[in-house]
Amino acid sequence: MKRNLMLGLISAAVAIAMPINSFAATSSACFRGINLAGAEFGNLQGVFGEGYIYPSLETITYFAGKGFNTVRLPFLWERLQPKLNSDFDPAELSRLKETVATIGSFNQTVILDPHNYARYFEKLIGTEEVPVSAFVDFWERLAKEFEGDRHVVFGLMNEPFDISSTDWRDVANEAIAGIRDVGADNLILVPGTSWTGAHSWFGDWYGGANAEVLLSIKDPANNYAFEIHQYFDDDFSGTLNNCSRAADAVDAIREVGEWLKETGQRAFLGEFGVPGTPECTAVLTEVVKLLDEDKASWIGWTYWAAGDWWPETEELNIQPTKNGDRPQLRGLAPVLNDFVGAAEGCPGLERP
Repeated sequence: MKRNLMLGLISAAVAIAMPINSFAATSSACFRGINLAGAEFGNLQGVFGEGYIYPSLETITYFAGKGFNTVRLPFLWERLQPKLNSDFDPAELSRLKETVATIGSFNQTVILDPHNYARYFEKLIGTEEVPVSAFVDFWERLAKEFEGDRHVVFGLMNEPFDISSTDWRDVANEAIAGIRDVGADNLILVPGTSWTGAHSWFGDWYGGANAEVLLSIKDPANNYAFEIHQYFDDDFSGTLNNCSRAADAVDAIREVGEWLKETGQRAFLGEFGVPGTPECTAVLTEVVKLLDEDKASWIGWTYWAAGDWWPETEELNIQPTKNGDRPQLRGLAPVLNDFVGAAEGCPGLERP
């Protein structure tokens, strides 16, 4: 998401959470999730607990109790690996793994999301400063930590931009090969360039449309899906606090769905969000029902966003307040309630 990120804090009890609901977020159930922001907040000199945070046990518990079976977990590559081609920072790795374990204790799936926009210390992947091999090294190390854990999905990168679609495809293919080379068969989510928007999926913004170029993504395990993002405001950025172009955005999501059917691909809506007005929350219901009607192509979604340090004034935020649930939750509830009542299968997740 193209917005200034806030700051946030993990509970000391994070590693001892206990499940409170009975459904299981296994590979047979479509993802119904939430982005829990915080670990990607602040500047890179920020200190844990002061400049950034992982989601608290209270927050994880709340969203599990509401029926969300998936958490997309943003974090920063630079904090986890302060020097390229080197060991992970032990303290940061411990925080990440403890949070993943806590989320998993609620039978939720975790999507690991390096929230870096195809950059490392603001340098683009594929440059002399950040060679593609360094990105591959990062993913090989991370994949080894979570190899074989079916509750962990690898989100390759958040919203690449200013990189050509062909260059990004090559980067993604090398990273996927590295992940598979270390023995990890986890599901991989592959974004496109141009912020991976549904509205830009067919546009020739950066040297070829994602819809054409990314058909040559190669996964030896054949266990990947494309990650799509879509907002509904004037410029589709999610920063303007309206849903003025909801009709265009929904049409774009629908068009991607048709492309998925035609090409035999599958996708995941990793970010979407609206302010809490009645007309905007109605859009949420329209979108999640649209995805729910095509489980063979769409394997699920994660709403943007929640997290302990979002201010109440953040329009897209659905972190509960002292007054209770945010109105956006009502827009998502029809599908969440259906899922909790009957954890039906997800045909799109039957591969490989």
